[in-house]
Amino acid sequence: MEDTTTLQFVWFVLISILWIGYLILEGFDFGVGMLMKLIGRGNDEKRAILHTIGPVWDGNEVWLLVAGGATFAAFPEWYATLFSGFYIALFAILLALIVRNVGFEMWGKRESSAWRTGWEWCIAVGSLLPALLWGVAWANIITGVPIEPMMTNGKESLEYTGNFFDLLSVYTLLGGVASLFIFLAHGALFLEIRTEGEVREKARDMAVRTTPIAAGLGAVFMAWTLIRQDSLEILSLIAAVVAVGAFVFAVLNAKANPMKAFIGTAAGIAFYFIAQFVDLFPNAMVSSIDSAFDMSLNMASSTNYTLTVMTVVAGLLVPVVLLYQAWTYWVFRHRLSAEGFGDVKSPIDLLEKKKEAAGGSGSDQGTGGEPAGS
Repeated sequence: MEDTTTLQFVWFVLISILWIGYLILEGFDFGVGMLMKLIGRGNDEKRAILHTIGPVWDGNEVWLLVAGGATFAAFPEWYATLFSGFYIALFAILLALIVRNVGFEMWGKRESSAWRTGWEWCIAVGSLLPALLWGVAWANIITGVPIEPMMTNGKESLEYTGNFFDLLSVYTLLGGVASLFIFLAHGALFLEIRTEGEVREKARDMAVRTTPIAAGLGAVFMAWTLIRQDSLEILSLIAAVVAVGAFVFAVLNAKANPMKAFIGTAAGIAFYFIAQFVDLFPNAMVSSIDSAFDMSLNMASSTNYTLTVMTVVAGLLVPVVLLYQAWTYWVFRHRLSAEGFGDVKSPIDLLEKKKEAAGGSGSDQGTGGEPAGS
């Protein structure tokens, strides 16, 4: 097996950062989506909950698109094997995200109770499934899946030879349940720092209840991950310990200082997945059949020229994207409350108010000293 080159290592790290950024940012989106149904009482509260992520959820999903695109460009063999082997699971995630995102847009379009309840379930389930399945997917990537050499068009390549149920085991399901509760606690803390009034109180209560569960499940999964390593990786151990420590920090601050607790869950998510990426390196995919069939980063990589061009482009554009997204969060930093929307209950109400304002402006123009049409 050839050693990993510098550029291959750089792009493995960059892809890891993209995934971690996505899981931190979209993680609280998933949590808020699940909580909309759990703690929202009445349309005003649900509207406030929905508006906490309304300006940012689509920007958060860009991290997933960039992570997928970077994997395709930098490590095409990794992309091909991953997306063919995890086809059903990734399709389920994609479908859930589509349904959830449509729910965000359609919830307020009509005043019908049945209409809104239906879309609330779409948002809740569309948030829960990805929160669960991303954890299952990454647990599979680090523990190994059935891949082995296959001949395709006269060329030997590593192919996934299992089925969907091969992705389900006690270890991988634990990874899924752990990620679900971690994102739920992360979302509750985000909701607590972005709302006020009764919604904030209920979010605080949910955060206090879910952060210990998230910390416990995360600790068990991290411990199991370290135990199953052939030889203990020190960097993975350090990342796992920091992750668990960050989750415990969130537990201790969930009630009194939600901002500190939210920073704790964000750091916990980061190091939770750093431990998994360290475990995976220097492979892109691990074979559960035979370690001789592991797909190394070198085997999965594009050419050195491709990686060089990608590095230059990323160096120029990524800072711009990060600054824009940071600016978006700054603009929409203020707290929201169920009483903060006035008479605007739906987009139709907003249009009516605009019509009334336009009508009032027009009538004022016609009542001055000069005729309106003069």
